Amino acid sequence: MAVRDGAKTLTKSPEFIEPTQDLFTQRKRPELGRFLLQVDRQTKGSYQDSEAAEEAGLVIKTGHPILQIVVYDAVECLGKAVELPKI
Repeated sequence: MAVRDGAKTLTKSPEFIEPTQDLFTQRKRPELGRFLLQVDRQTKGSYQDSEAAEEAGLVIKTGHPILQIVVYDAVECLGKAVELPKI
């Protein structure tokens, strides 16, 4: 069995590390609007006004009527369910 003369240690010189910007992924998304569109309790989008959020929710609800769709007001902490119009 061979015996080593000494331990070799690699040292790196300190490099300047630039601060990284926050990357938005599926877990962390920017919330730009006051009204959040939630499909089955998952946030899918944000809108500046409630009419645009309700319109987008109604489009989803007509295609998939079994889903639970809510427009959540982030400022007032209120949720409004999107329902299909009664015929």
